[in-house]
Amino acid sequence: MKQIVRLFASVIIAAFALMYLTSYLNSEQGYTGGNTLTIYNWGDYIDEELIAKFEEETGVKVIYQTFDSNEAMLTKIAQGGTTYDIAVPSDYAISKMREEDLLLPIDKSKIPNLQYIDPKFMNLSFDPDNEYSVPYFWGTVGIVFNPELVDGKTFESWEDLWSPDLRNDILLVDSAREVIGMGLNSLGYSLNDTNEDHLQEALKKLNQLTPNVKALVGDEIKMLLANEEAAVGLVWSGDAAEILDENDKLDFVVPKEGSNVWFDNMVIPKTANNLEAAHQFINFMLDPENAAQNAEYVGYATPNSEALKLLPEDISGDERFYPPSEVTDKLEVYDNLGKKMLAHYNELFLEFKMHSK
Repeated sequence: MKQIVRLFASVIIAAFALMYLTSYLNSEQGYTGGNTLTIYNWGDYIDEELIAKFEEETGVKVIYQTFDSNEAMLTKIAQGGTTYDIAVPSDYAISKMREEDLLLPIDKSKIPNLQYIDPKFMNLSFDPDNEYSVPYFWGTVGIVFNPELVDGKTFESWEDLWSPDLRNDILLVDSAREVIGMGLNSLGYSLNDTNEDHLQEALKKLNQLTPNVKALVGDEIKMLLANEEAAVGLVWSGDAAEILDENDKLDFVVPKEGSNVWFDNMVIPKTANNLEAAHQFINFMLDPENAAQNAEYVGYATPNSEALKLLPEDISGDERFYPPSEVTDKLEVYDNLGKKMLAHYNELFLEFKMHSK
């Protein structure tokens, strides 16, 4: 019995010694809990040089993790298994997170650089008075196409995608809201439509598109289009900017019937451990020089009016990616459709994907 007690005591002592050693080593390397910031963001959505700059300026160690959809991000944060100090959801996801009490309010007194955000990107419907979020990037959904491969089509209308000439030549982003929204917009309906007859009509029309669909893909859509593996792609505007940068023969357009204008904002999840560093990072990213550097790297449109002045004219003056009001006035923000309707959109999207195989 004494041997068992001694063995148990030895294990306990060893465990405490290991905990102390780990804590000491982490402290020496700047990894202590109070000195760490965990960020949850979209893939390839920040200039990594800025992370290094923030760490150097503040002494805070950044742990950076990525997600590939708002739904995946929502699920992980709602489950609470991992603690994130900052996340970067889109508009409708922010509304959902507010409803489900997953966010902490922003202390604007700690973010003086908020003054540089263009007022038109503040106080939007998904977060009135920006109580829980701070603008990061914005953009549109549209069509990238290779003029040399599409027989003169300009894709001013969604209807152009259904041309028989495009058989097996279209790539679509693997995302329910974008694809179902495209189907609804092509029929003149809102991309937030919940009328079942309209949704079924959109699904039927999308199924008619399948002979033209080469694949539904993720981030690789940028490489595939730039390498001319397909003539046409449904993409977000920032991805389009990156594609065009790789291959200047391509072009990007938002069809006349309308499309999505989206906003990605920085938020602080309710389970955050480091509120001070979270506010520091948000303020750091809103510094005009940092915001301009990030916008030039990522390719999406910045809501920071002072950063916009620092960007090269060929970026800030490109109306394909900084469209005028006559274009944006026709665009819609994704509404939070509620759990049941969002699940139904995903079901319809799955039906379309099965039909496309």
